Amino acid sequence: MKDSSTAASGAGFTVTDQRGKKITFDGPVQRIATAIIPSPSMIAAVDGSYDHIVGINESTLTANKQGIFGTLFPKSKKTTTIAGADFIPNVETIVGLKPDVVIQWGDMGDDVIAPLENAGFKVIGLTYGTQAMMETWIKIFGQLLGKEERSTELLDWMHSEDKAVRALVKPYAKKKQKVLYLRTAADGWTTATGSDYVTHWTTIAGGVNVASDISADAPQVSVEQILAWDPEVILLSAFDDATPADIYADKKLADVRAVRDRRVYKVPLGGYRWDPPCCESPLMWRWVAQILHPELASRNGLRTRIKDTFDRLYGYAISAAQTDEVLRMDMNAKSASYAGFRA
Repeated sequence: MKDSSTAASGAGFTVTDQRGKKITFDGPVQRIATAIIPSPSMIAAVDGSYDHIVGINESTLTANKQGIFGTLFPKSKKTTTIAGADFIPNVETIVGLKPDVVIQWGDMGDDVIAPLENAGFKVIGLTYGTQAMMETWIKIFGQLLGKEERSTELLDWMHSEDKAVRALVKPYAKKKQKVLYLRTAADGWTTATGSDYVTHWTTIAGGVNVASDISADAPQVSVEQILAWDPEVILLSAFDDATPADIYADKKLADVRAVRDRRVYKVPLGGYRWDPPCCESPLMWRWVAQILHPELASRNGLRTRIKDTFDRLYGYAISAAQTDEVLRMDMNAKSASYAGFRA
């Protein structure tokens, strides 16, 4: 791996993507199109700007318009979309954008990658699911942008936060609370299994994912299954419009412990949604730790952490009102102990 000064000088370099394919560049890229939903916020964090992003996924555009990222980088609310939920690239649109590189899933088959490579684009294939995979993204983005020192700095910070959060929840190790993650589907809900990043942040925060042993990817979840699991905490995906109020109003779920105890919470939306791996993931670890252990509020200092993190990642001074929006204070206000996030 070239160091950042070498890359910045215009020297050529080679990136090995998560397919194991080597892609050579003459120098740092100037124009990036990416079909991968969380990647623009991560690229911006590594780059310190949004200047090199020319194409994004439709879901990313929605998040940019709904959350604070569009305030941080107004151009992100108008960026051309190059793919939708199926990740099939719109090659004609991408040709018009003239990207130096296209970032795409490397494990979803030829339908999403072959059209791009056949059109002559340099394609970086990424894979998803673990902290290690996400850290590789940050390293690759550092290479592409000539910002390798910056990517190393971000990874060192993540590793420090990992240790800090695990230490924070260690006194509660003997009692791991049962956590259920729910995402709205056309005919009910889906959840996240042991291979999903949800399990990673649940574990760091001192909980256990009740669906960790299911083998299917994003399995459907019935009311009967939720009742059988009887989770102590339910976390609602940031990818849809479901709210804690919706769950509390559902009479079929009235006997679930999390519902009885008013421990249903909507996942925050910061520079990006906090459920999947992203540069703000250390904030998600701390948020879940405090959800599971409200007594940690004064030691966790999440609002200060959010302020410091937005400055670190985006060079932005987030306000108290914006922090409320990120944490969805209004939406989560009637859930147990959520007032602790005002401290």
